[in-house]
Amino acid sequence: MDSLRKKIIISLLGLGLLLIAAWWFMSATPAGATDLLVYKSPSCGCCGEWVKHMEQNGFRVQVRHVEDMTAIKRQQGVPPAMESCHTAVIGDYLVEGHVPAADVRRMLAEHPPIQGIAAPGMPTGSPGMEVPGQKPEPYQVFSFTRDEAPKVFANH
Repeated sequence: MDSLRKKIIISLLGLGLLLIAAWWFMSATPAGATDLLVYKSPSCGCCGEWVKHMEQNGFRVQVRHVEDMTAIKRQQGVPPAMESCHTAVIGDYLVEGHVPAADVRRMLAEHPPIQGIAAPGMPTGSPGMEVPGQKPEPYQVFSFTRDEAPKVFANH
């Protein structure tokens, strides 16, 4: 009887530790850290390809089709020099244009004091802008804030 009671107590303690570890692990990732809201024109095919890239890299994506993307960019505070075709919101950050998923993950992990990151324009070879038979062009992803000049975040 004592042996059975001892096994039950040890099992319950082990289960308790397992539950505490699971709770701690889940709380270490901010809620919604991979939930991405993408504003895009309904007619933009490359934006749809970027959405697929993000989904394939583990992001949960919600798309909102918008006719006036300029209004969204002004409302969100995207600097004109950083503009591209689509604008995304993830947590407290903006992601403008064809930014690779790895750069978004890096931003979320490092949590820098910025407004967001952007791949201005539509660089050939960036996610969603791949063209078969065409060599990818080098491009940069910039970090931006409302008050400072954009800074290089990544080179591709």
